[in-house]
Amino acid sequence: MAHDHAIEAEGLVKEFGETLAVDDVSFAVPRGTVLGLLGPNGAGKTTTVRMMTTLTKPTRGTARVAGHDVLADPAAVRRSMGLTGQSATVDELLTGRENIWLIGSLYGIDARAVGRIADDLLERFSLADAGDRIVKTYSGGMRRRLDLAVSLVATPPVLFLDEPTTGLDPRSRLELWDVLRELVREGTTLLLTTQYLEEADHLADNIVVIDHGRVIAEGTPIELKDASGRAALVVTVSRSEDLQRAADLMVSIVPDHHIDESARRITAQGEGLADVTRLAAAFEDSGIDLDDLGLQRPSLDDVFLHLTGHRAEDPSTPRDDEDVA
Repeated sequence: MAHDHAIEAEGLVKEFGETLAVDDVSFAVPRGTVLGLLGPNGAGKTTTVRMMTTLTKPTRGTARVAGHDVLADPAAVRRSMGLTGQSATVDELLTGRENIWLIGSLYGIDARAVGRIADDLLERFSLADAGDRIVKTYSGGMRRRLDLAVSLVATPPVLFLDEPTTGLDPRSRLELWDVLRELVREGTTLLLTTQYLEEADHLADNIVVIDHGRVIAEGTPIELKDASGRAALVVTVSRSEDLQRAADLMVSIVPDHHIDESARRITAQGEGLADVTRLAAAFEDSGIDLDDLGLQRPSLDDVFLHLTGHRAEDPSTPRDDEDVA
């Protein structure tokens, strides 16, 4: 295994009786980067994270975290990583500050150092004003932020985040993204599972998609988007009454197109920037006012649909926390 990889999985398999939850999963995460682990609910993401964090033993295969084998040296793995699970695991009967002190004492960190760490983490996660309140009085989003703060007490080089922004409002989610980007700039390696595809798009350097326990795609966000289809030409007119005239004008350049009357939008598959240029010239003297003309890449949600057959949060699929782990 390469020394420049902070996280490595080779042929991970997990069986629960006759159920094959994870089937030959392999990937590697370079140091100081973010891997997004995506897949439908119940695909095996959480089970994979549990194996890599020593919470569940692999049936077959191996994994290494910060150079330590999860089977041969699980204690070293745990010293080298932090973990935030799908549900906050902080002690509700302690204050936020006391939760941080507790974890610091378990790591054997000097009391004065723990005090400085607590002040820094409470400030970083916008919990300074609530640090001396009992956690059971916290909102769900506050508990989530405290849970992540606690996982950073020992400044681990590797951090596993299983649905880290579940329960956060949009503003808190953006604030947490900023914190995670700062951690990566400081050299932390992140493995992130998420149901928010926008989150993976913003944070992940590489993405691994698993379905039914197997890796079905891997690449950068841009590579996965390109593999799911060409970018679409998008024309949005300013006035609904110009929509059909705009469509008629486009026929000679992109014959096949789709009209969305409610959005005043026309989309088509074309030949990229060359067709954008031709359309811009055609509309210039047409008297049709446009709100938008350009290329639109497939979204990660389109990638998800292309690879798995349904949207990321399809309610017909079981939640990932219903995995047999």
